[in-house]
Amino acid sequence: MNDHFPPEAVFRTSQLEENDGPGHNPTENPTMGEIIASRFSRRGFLKGSLAVSAIAATVSPLALITADNARAASGSAFNFDEIEAGIDEKHHVAAGYDADVLLRWGDPLFADAPEFDPNNQSAEAQAKQFGYNNDYVGFIPLEGSSEHGLLVVNHEYTNEHLMFPGIVTVAEGKIKVSDADQKRVDIEMAAHGGTIVEIKKEGGKWQVVRDGKLNRRITSTTEMQLSGPVAGHDRVKTNADAAGTKVFGTFNNCAGGVTPWGTYVMAEENIHGYFAGELPADHKEAANYKRMGIPEGTYQWASFYDRFDVAKEPNEANRFGWIVEVDVNDPNSVPKKRTAMGRFKHEGAESIVAKDGQVVFYLGDDERFDYVYKFVTAGKFNPDDRAANLDLLDEGTLYVAKFADDGSFEWLPVVFGQGPLTAENGFASQADVLIETRRAGDLLGATKMDRPEDIQPNAVNGKVYVMLTNNTKRKADQVDAANPRAENAFGHLIELVEEGGDFAATKGKWEVLLKCGDPSVAEVGASFSTATTANGWFGMPDNCAVDADGRLWVATDGNSPKATGRTDGIWAVDTEGEARATSKLFFRVPVGAEMCGPLLAPDMQSMFVAVQHPGDGGEDWEGFGRPSYYEDLSTRWPDFKDDMPVRPAVVAITRQGGGKIAV
Repeated sequence: MNDHFPPEAVFRTSQLEENDGPGHNPTENPTMGEIIASRFSRRGFLKGSLAVSAIAATVSPLALITADNARAASGSAFNFDEIEAGIDEKHHVAAGYDADVLLRWGDPLFADAPEFDPNNQSAEAQAKQFGYNNDYVGFIPLEGSSEHGLLVVNHEYTNEHLMFPGIVTVAEGKIKVSDADQKRVDIEMAAHGGTIVEIKKEGGKWQVVRDGKLNRRITSTTEMQLSGPVAGHDRVKTNADAAGTKVFGTFNNCAGGVTPWGTYVMAEENIHGYFAGELPADHKEAANYKRMGIPEGTYQWASFYDRFDVAKEPNEANRFGWIVEVDVNDPNSVPKKRTAMGRFKHEGAESIVAKDGQVVFYLGDDERFDYVYKFVTAGKFNPDDRAANLDLLDEGTLYVAKFADDGSFEWLPVVFGQGPLTAENGFASQADVLIETRRAGDLLGATKMDRPEDIQPNAVNGKVYVMLTNNTKRKADQVDAANPRAENAFGHLIELVEEGGDFAATKGKWEVLLKCGDPSVAEVGASFSTATTANGWFGMPDNCAVDADGRLWVATDGNSPKATGRTDGIWAVDTEGEARATSKLFFRVPVGAEMCGPLLAPDMQSMFVAVQHPGDGGEDWEGFGRPSYYEDLSTRWPDFKDDMPVRPAVVAITRQGGGKIAV
């Protein structure tokens, strides 16, 4: 989610600025903003909020609002009392629901794991405890039950100033973090990765099964296998791995997914921050790494481990930026980096079975002006033979999206030998194409997007929802009446319809579902329905989920005192009928936190959400008014104890008395 790490010594002053990202796309490919503008200029003004503006010239605004309220109220798919948007030190959920903290950073996951002691942390302890900054949350039922299963959770990155005592000094209103020693780096490395943990609902409340036989921690040092076309290629061979097939660890795992055959996939996103050093300008990987923003050197891992220094191990960074698949049924299995799915800053990997049995994964590259992808397996899903599906992700076709201003789009194959992906352009094989997926997309003329994050297929209505978080680098000369937003600070949602209702199709139609931001500010150009209340609008869409009824839930990243005057949260967004583009606030996080997840259990009676880096950025909140760090925190959520720091946590939401969520 967080597209750009803060500087090493001075941490963020604005999450909006942090999320804007560096941007490494040098092409002249058209941006999504230009295409939206062109499309809606051609179609005219009577569309979305433009229709309201045009009609309002002759019809009373009060009459419009009254009519739209009536339509939306009668047609909404969601039934709950909306909460009030705002900012404070606690989390909030809709009336009639409980939001219980299920797992916190440092919670023990095994019978022999130590209890969390923030003053005596160690890598050995952290490797047996719940990791930091929980992001993607997935649920894999055990024995077909919605009340007993495996929770799979990514741990994206670490915030040293919130994790460790005694390392921060404050000067001129900014915090500075002392240089790390190896012990601190080792703890950070153990806090990254993922968690697989058995959970069970008892008496209507979820509990962690601490001695679950399938419980597992995956960290930055877990042995993994490179599989697919890149495995064994010279560009992934290192001093420690002359064969180019064995990698240690995964990190910056943002969103992810659960496959139809019940494995857990982790998406490696902002890998650039972990590498330091310098390559000669004429090095064969120099241009490749520049396109990925490598090295950035935010973390100090290279000071203690040569593999993170590109000058010493110039191929190591090519071994990150992949989709990782984990077989949760075997806690000793070796996770596999599925290189056929491309290398970039992966946001997630949500999947669906297409008409003919092929499995389709939708993939976003989370950076300004980068691309939307999908991967279609060559083989077909066999629901009766799990073992037959376990290597489906090693063969298939990767595509990148090109959007047209007439509302159509096409998927361009990212395949060696097709179009410009040839030796003349520096590609000798499919392995080269996949290692440099971004450059392949550049040459294919893919559409430059405003930070594509989660992309969620909907099995109920056959559509696909793309979350585009923001892009404040959109130029003023791209503004027009139909897209009146220079510096797109608030993002938008796009809806895709694949041709013939086939998720494996190579063409389709697209539509803007929502332009985000405060609709009461005309200059923002938001397009929520007028039934959306002052609490219901949001900015910076990030994660999303489609529940068993086909309803869309959106989590945000970047709402803050400075950006929107509210915290991040979970919004229910109507996508069908008269209530389309109406949004309601269901849950919100404490000050400084980012909202991750969400996930609804198959029976829709539980929602799991992840609260990341609570308490960060306290200087922007008038209720605190200064930088927040371990010793001086804007909140002590979720424990609210003087001897406990803030702790990222997964929250389980259930309806009081039982029943489905928001029905």
